Amino acid sequence: MDIVKYNKSAWDNYVDKKDRWTIPVSEEELENVKNGNWSIVLTPKKTVPHNWFPTLAGLKILGLASGGGQQGPIFATLGADVTIFDNSEKQLQQDKILSDKFDLDIKTVQGDMKDLSVFADESFDLIFNPCSILFVDNVLPVWKECFRVLKPNGILMTGLMNPISLQLDEENLKVIYKQPFSDLHSLPAEKLEALKRNNEALIFGHSLTDQIGGQLDAGFTVTAMFEDCWGGENIIDEFLPSFIATRAVKQKV
Repeated sequence: MDIVKYNKSAWDNYVDKKDRWTIPVSEEELENVKNGNWSIVLTPKKTVPHNWFPTLAGLKILGLASGGGQQGPIFATLGADVTIFDNSEKQLQQDKILSDKFDLDIKTVQGDMKDLSVFADESFDLIFNPCSILFVDNVLPVWKECFRVLKPNGILMTGLMNPISLQLDEENLKVIYKQPFSDLHSLPAEKLEALKRNNEALIFGHSLTDQIGGQLDAGFTVTAMFEDCWGGENIIDEFLPSFIATRAVKQKV
């Protein structure tokens, strides 16, 4: 199955259904940003520390799989030169609407995050990738492409999923799926078909070796991290954090 095409349609559908991750920031929030009061997330709840960021004014930022108008408009309001790259055209439209309304000059590009060939080598100072790699079947090309398009000393910030959280039966918290989990290959046929009927995005639970080790193998140095949870939306929160955020640097040779 063409997972890129399928998940593109699913995320377009999420925009139509007004899923929480498709709702753009408000005008009031952008006014707060202008006054220096801003926060931004890679994972559901914890905000990214401000000291993870260099000075944002004039910074060339790639919002990778970051459509939805939730991060790009904040960065642009802070003076960054922002490009949003996403698989879903409707998610990109959320950024374009705010960009046009507030003259933010956000550029939007549609495509698969495993292939950033539309961008030249060393095009960006920072890549901001909120928790979205679980929607690609192979994460390793993503890290290699991120390394290529970042300038020396460029920064990659990304949200990751703790793979064990996807291997559990949420009702009794027993491990019932082998690693690596994926909706496509791990679920019983009837559950998979139910997801498809409802046009739900299909996810892939990559190993920590691929998620963090893959960044290291691509050439990055991980300089900071934190863990996060669903924020009370999932019983798993009582036992373990489901998310990890990492900050990595393309060290200048």
